[in-house]
Amino acid sequence: MKKVRVLWLSLMACNGNTHSFLNYPHLESFLNDFEFIYHPVIDSNYSLEDIISKEIACDILLIEGAIADDFIKAGIPAVDIVKKYAEIAQTIVTVGTCATFGGIFRQSAYEDVSGLHFKEQNRTDKFNDVFEKTVSVSGCPIHPEVLVNTLYAIKKRLSLKLDSYLRPKEFFSYTVHNGCTRNEYFEYKVDKHNFGELEGCMFYDHGCRGPFTHGSCNKILWNEVNSKTRAGLPCMGCTEPDFPKQNLFSTKKNMGIPEHLPVGVSKRTYLTLAGITKAFTIDRLERKLFDD
Repeated sequence: MKKVRVLWLSLMACNGNTHSFLNYPHLESFLNDFEFIYHPVIDSNYSLEDIISKEIACDILLIEGAIADDFIKAGIPAVDIVKKYAEIAQTIVTVGTCATFGGIFRQSAYEDVSGLHFKEQNRTDKFNDVFEKTVSVSGCPIHPEVLVNTLYAIKKRLSLKLDSYLRPKEFFSYTVHNGCTRNEYFEYKVDKHNFGELEGCMFYDHGCRGPFTHGSCNKILWNEVNSKTRAGLPCMGCTEPDFPKQNLFSTKKNMGIPEHLPVGVSKRTYLTLAGITKAFTIDRLERKLFDD
């Protein structure tokens, strides 16, 4: 069967998405179905110089890293490479939060840094003509299974339902809160947490952004084993347009109320629920899980 031809183009990036992708547990099987015409790490048939000097046929263009007009790659403006292959490819996938929203490189010295179609939550018009054939897979880094499953959906020509940032709803209509093993602590407002430990919710004091961050980290576990919140670290909201935030390990509050509330929960509803939960003291949630 003919393999899908893929170009992985790395722009302003730390290559974290590349490394995350290499952790995909079934990479060998993936490479039986997909062929990289160029990848910055994986052996491929063409060099970067070939990609720039020629027009190589490809089905999917993967863009890793943020974009700026003054960013030069291999001696030419990187946006010129993007424009050439964005036109050739049938589908474009932005790989990671930098390629989707600009990410941490918005703070760099380059001018007007953005993702392919968004600068934080705002739509840009630089690549309007390829907007309709773009799919976004945000994350810092991307979850390898989310990327691979998205690529297989494209290969099989499945109709992907996308959110307003072009992210597949299959993976981004949930919040990271969905599937979190600490939800009972959240419900009863127990945040007696120490980093790395199993007990306590991290939303109220420790900066966890899981209740308002879209992603499947607690539904599709990393390395098929774990997630940040399961390991005892707060969700940092890395799939969202405003990532990265400052003070990642503390919850900003106004008059004792978290600045950001769970998706769909009003301040009045939050205060009502918080008042009710104060009436409960559940002894087993106050103790270590494995104490005898």
